[in-house]
Amino acid sequence: MPTPNAQRIRKPHQRRALALLAGCGASGCTEAVMLLHGFTTEQLAELVRDGFVAETREHVVGAEEPFDIARFKITEAGQYALGD
Repeated sequence: MPTPNAQRIRKPHQRRALALLAGCGASGCTEAVMLLHGFTTEQLAELVRDGFVAETREHVVGAEEPFDIARFKITEAGQYALGD
């Protein structure tokens, strides 16, 4: 069942971000990809806070040193809000 937050999608960047994430498949999109598409960290945090998007962290071992990657995936509430 969709959450009440699903009714709050009013900003154009929210719809655009959800459409992008919906097209990313099950693995979602990294923070770097979202930033390259013009979204700010504040906008991404807003989508997570409102329940439209879930954020996970991945620990990656690089050639020089390990680092973390943030990955964003659309939630059921986000899918519902996008379908309005």
